[in-house]
Amino acid sequence: MSIAEIRQTAESKMQQSVESFKNNLIKIRTGRPNPQLLDTVHVDYYGSLLPLSQVANLSLLDARTIGVAPWEKGMGAKIEKAIRESDLGLNPSSQGDLIRVPMPPMTEERRKELSKVVRGEGEAAKIAIRNLRRDANETMKKLVKDKLASEDDDRRSQDDIQKLTDRMIVEVDRLVASKEHDIMAV
Repeated sequence: MSIAEIRQTAESKMQQSVESFKNNLIKIRTGRPNPQLLDTVHVDYYGSLLPLSQVANLSLLDARTIGVAPWEKGMGAKIEKAIRESDLGLNPSSQGDLIRVPMPPMTEERRKELSKVVRGEGEAAKIAIRNLRRDANETMKKLVKDKLASEDDDRRSQDDIQKLTDRMIVEVDRLVASKEHDIMAV
């Protein structure tokens, strides 16, 4: 494995960690409704579990309500049950073919709890990025030990990987701050 391959592998894995963190943030609700909040809900569709977005149309009805329009008439009750049983704490109500999912207002205490969760997720993402940095540096040291690279290459590579790590950690911090701002906005 060459120095460039080590850096490229580390960068792609770090980017995957940041993307995974972004996906985890989507699942944490803010005060505003977001149809992506229901991405984690799966519905029984003829014996197989499918994401809600594959059996219904999701939209925002107003500032506090998500609308779910099933594509098949018989799916309304199953969708309603799946949303109710999810760990999101939502209580859908059916109006004809449309299912309304009102977002309950969050208390100040709940907002602070969610901020702590966001910071915890951010810290986990940073740890994953630092572990990838360590792995890349160990791989580079192995190349030096096997005399496939010089010590100067090792130092340059470590500096390069450290700059990459710092950039990714700054991105995670920015995402955490943005999500906390969303959560704390009333």
